[in-house]
Amino acid sequence: MSPFLAAEDLSLFGRDPWWLVVVKAVFCFAFLMLTVLLSIVWERKVVAWMQLRVGPNRHGPWGMLQSLADGVKLMLKEDVVVKRADKVIYVLAPIVAVIPACMAIAVIPFGPAGNEISIFGHRTTMQLTDLPIAMLYILAVASIGIYGIVLAGWSSGSTYPLLGGLRSCAQMISYEIAMGAAFASVFLYSGSMSTSTIVEQQHDRWYILLLPVSFILYVITMVGETNRAPFDMPESEGDLVGGFNTEYSSIKFALFMLAEYMNMVTVSAVTATLFLGGWRAPWPISTFWEGANHGWWPMLWFVIKVQLLLFFFIWLRGTLPRVRYDQLMKLGWKVLIPVSVVWLMLVATVRVLRNENYDFADIALYVGGGVLALLLISFIADMFRDKGKAAEEPAPQPGFDPLAGGFPVPPLPGQQLPAVPRRRPRQERELIVSGGVDTVSDQTPDGKEASDG
Repeated sequence: MSPFLAAEDLSLFGRDPWWLVVVKAVFCFAFLMLTVLLSIVWERKVVAWMQLRVGPNRHGPWGMLQSLADGVKLMLKEDVVVKRADKVIYVLAPIVAVIPACMAIAVIPFGPAGNEISIFGHRTTMQLTDLPIAMLYILAVASIGIYGIVLAGWSSGSTYPLLGGLRSCAQMISYEIAMGAAFASVFLYSGSMSTSTIVEQQHDRWYILLLPVSFILYVITMVGETNRAPFDMPESEGDLVGGFNTEYSSIKFALFMLAEYMNMVTVSAVTATLFLGGWRAPWPISTFWEGANHGWWPMLWFVIKVQLLLFFFIWLRGTLPRVRYDQLMKLGWKVLIPVSVVWLMLVATVRVLRNENYDFADIALYVGGGVLALLLISFIADMFRDKGKAAEEPAPQPGFDPLAGGFPVPPLPGQQLPAVPRRRPRQERELIVSGGVDTVSDQTPDGKEASDG
């Protein structure tokens, strides 16, 4: 085996009694629910602070129970079922959207695998389970969640929810490809798909420093994956009347909102695991405190990283406007996917050179030369593309009349609207009003002054 491949030791998992597995599963679900409730209040508070508003301040101390009150209100509202809806699929769609969001947290490590804690006298790891292909499991369950949105739009029997479901499906496909390429770079560097092993491989440097492009790609794709602003196309209120959940109310509508915030927590936990050292303490603390990564402390560092990433979600929503759908798809297919593929090739090249015992200078030389070659090729391609566009532009067509067909129409490419006559200067208008000669209207077409007779 190559010295750069991680040795996976998953023997610590799968030895817990059934009741302890149930306790840990309930803890993971409770962690998700509690984080979602806090995130909703935190989002409303932070956005209110950004917009110089008060925010929720009625329910509970400092309004901290506002999200719980909203959930109770939604559960007590009237549950309306559309007459033309497919009843079975209509009810199952919110459930299909929520369950995958809960399943991904099962393989996220809250602490080191070798640091066992005591629960009711039994020693166990701070992770529900782990798999040799844990990251593929996360990708699989995240892909299942899109079925809930698509089925919700289709089963409603309405046009606008169907459009919202289709737009969400297209968005998910375009962004999951770049997300998978960002994951592959981490797999190449860590030599494993196990979440606990990936965190163990970041003992000296976090992957945000070694793989910055992968981190940026995944941060962009996770915003598009969760349908959050500025990529909240499936829920754009202005052009889709609410999106795929237009015909939903009461608890089923609440389940869709719960799935969205659960996905936020899940992708934030995945980001912390892959790029931010997972449960590891930050650099200044880990240097002078040896016990920072032992006991229950790793869970604290992990929760802090997740909350910071959730704040990033909130910051984006309160800062950036919603992009157009064509801009969204262009970013996914024409920018993120090519960049992720090129970056994956560069990471693979570096790993091969490291395995062949090349030193860092040679690696930097090869990678730098490849980057410069790509930049040069892209610059030449842009030059020829701009020349081709300039040659293809049609010549201006004179004599365009926007009212020729009886109603105003916009000009086609290459056509120009006739010049709008400017208003007379103020001095000339005063001269005409006072009895002076109107040098324009008082002349005949041949240039002679018109008479009063």
